[in-house]
Amino acid sequence: MTADRLNPADLAPPAGFSHAVTATGSRIVFLAGQTALDETGQVTGADLPAQFDRALGNLLTALRAAGGTPADLARVTVYTTDVAGYRDHARELGRIWRAHAGRDYPAMALIGVVRLWDEEALVELDGVAVLD
Repeated sequence: MTADRLNPADLAPPAGFSHAVTATGSRIVFLAGQTALDETGQVTGADLPAQFDRALGNLLTALRAAGGTPADLARVTVYTTDVAGYRDHARELGRIWRAHAGRDYPAMALIGVVRLWDEEALVELDGVAVLD
């Protein structure tokens, strides 16, 4: 994928995301929402950072199965049942992101939700990637 991450000077400086991403490639991969489910279907992680770590790992596992890498992500949406907790852990979540996906941030959104499919889940991530 050829990606240009655009962050216009007329917008507030982004932290942990890009304002816009243009992508050129030959395949689009739509990644289903991933929570902190382990291989047996059980939610793991007692807190939001631990669940974010597992959910992001699961999202990237699906992406790799499609032949992609974290740099191919054009868009990620994060759903959480605890927006205040997400903000409180923003630095730690950023470190987790960089450990898994590096510093090429996709366009992102954070959406607060009442609950997720699995009641124990605190966070879910879905995404769109463009592959060469």
